[in-house]
Amino acid sequence: MREASMGNAGRAVALAVGAALVAAGCTVQGTGPDGKGHSPVRIDVTGAPPKHTPAEDRPSSRPPSGEPRTDEPRTEEPRTDEPRSDPGPLPARVLWTRGDSGRDVRELQARLRQVEWLVDGPSGTYDDLTEHAVSGFQGKRGLPRTGRTDTVTWQRLLDMTREPGKWDLYLMGGQPAAAPDPRCTTGRVLCVSKSSRTLRWMVDGRTVSTMAVRFGSQRTPTREGVFEVYWKSREHWSTLYDTAMPYALFFSGGQAVHYSYDFAARGYAGASHGCVNVRDEAAIKDLFAQVRNGDKVVVYR
Repeated sequence: MREASMGNAGRAVALAVGAALVAAGCTVQGTGPDGKGHSPVRIDVTGAPPKHTPAEDRPSSRPPSGEPRTDEPRTEEPRTDEPRSDPGPLPARVLWTRGDSGRDVRELQARLRQVEWLVDGPSGTYDDLTEHAVSGFQGKRGLPRTGRTDTVTWQRLLDMTREPGKWDLYLMGGQPAAAPDPRCTTGRVLCVSKSSRTLRWMVDGRTVSTMAVRFGSQRTPTREGVFEVYWKSREHWSTLYDTAMPYALFFSGGQAVHYSYDFAARGYAGASHGCVNVRDEAAIKDLFAQVRNGDKVVVYR
């Protein structure tokens, strides 16, 4: 009885000590119902956080959804500051081509004459002769032989020539006529302007026809003033200068209005011996048929 009481008392002491050790967080060795010892057990009751992070709370090796991984290759965006491929020069702009006309075409022809690619003209009309001359000029300078005057061809021609003067532009005629002299406004008049180098055939103040003319040189000037046609000679031959003077309309001594082969060929590069030369044969032929002896002739500046 006493032994059983002592056993119970010892078991109670052991349990009390174990409880104290557990409260201190120490390792204890518990006993089973049979009183035998078991493996030590660590009981942590301090409330400290666990030393090992649960698997679900560990940082993931994958980035958040929607962001690229830093260890994966990225696609390079094209650089906007990189030079782009050169598309090459723009084609030269065409300025004039066959069929065009005007003052600019006249200048083109005058410059082509300076470099000896054009003999005729300037006429002011871009004809087949002008096209052929432009093509030859282009080929000689290593440009495409188009026969059309583009900006590159024109610049090359400008670099090789000088600015044409008025009578370079109108070397072969075609210039506008000056206003008629007041003495030409009545009756039948051959109205001859030295300033514009033109002749107007006028009847009662109305211009019937206009044509380019040239005059005598400084050594043999054409007389100025008011005259009358006193003789018509269709197939005249000058015995003084030994030259033909077709469709001659004499108005002052040996000076006459007549057709000139030299004027037709050389334009204003030449001069007469005092006569009023006409280069348009068809025009002087019509004029010769209309003019009568006694019609007035006015030569003025």
